[in-house]
Amino acid sequence: MSSSFDILGSGHNKRDIPANALILGYSGLLPFIAGAALCHPIAAEYRPFGATLLIDYGAIILSFMGGVHWGAAMMLNGGDNGKLAKSVLPSLASLVGILVGGPAGLLILAIGFIGLLLYDEYEVKKGQLARWYPHLRRPLTTIVVISLLFGAYAQSM
Repeated sequence: MSSSFDILGSGHNKRDIPANALILGYSGLLPFIAGAALCHPIAAEYRPFGATLLIDYGAIILSFMGGVHWGAAMMLNGGDNGKLAKSVLPSLASLVGILVGGPAGLLILAIGFIGLLLYDEYEVKKGQLARWYPHLRRPLTTIVVISLLFGAYAQSM
């Protein structure tokens, strides 16, 4: 692994995830969980707000997560064009999700989060991201995807 990536951490298990990454990561789930809960059929008057919260916040976070790869590419002596191009795909998926809207838009975001997690795993194996990163991303992505899919299901009822 290149020494420029040593600052990303050499951890390889759950115990090595930086505490602030854990706190911020799990705190970031609150709008997803709240949005999904507000989409529940029992909360009929709040459903539009819950759906908007899920799709807008989901798009913001998916775009943000793509930025991780932009930053990693920038650390490679000014950037690798292929990595830079791939890093904007989550933002484009987010835009499509917002434009499509509704259950289909939430499904697009869920697929985007799954795809990005798979790419993250690939980049970790190549030594381009911190080894602890997937240990943080897997449970967070699972909860995000469940929230988005629940919101899509509730909206389609």
